Amino acid sequence: MLPPTLPPTGATGATDREARLAQLRAAAEKLEAQFLSEMLESAGLGDLSGELSSGAFSGGIGESQFNSFLRDAQATEMARAGGIGLAESIFESLKERMDDLD
Repeated sequence: MLPPTLPPTGATGATDREARLAQLRAAAEKLEAQFLSEMLESAGLGDLSGELSSGAFSGGIGESQFNSFLRDAQATEMARAGGIGLAESIFESLKERMDDLD
């Protein structure tokens, strides 16, 4: 998926800058959420090979197919709640680069 496009550099007005900063923050949070989702997968969240996922009360094949959606939603909420600070670090770095271009 392509990142959101930013208005051209050199745009004047506080509202243009605020809109660009909001887009940068959203992109940084999305990147952190994707990172967290990968980390949750690597940690085994939703691994259906365990004992608890088998039996009469398991979700079966449907559970395994939709598990990635749940993991992505959990990672997105983690990032929105502050995550591990990766989004803020990325945002500050992008903001500095944006200021250098203006």
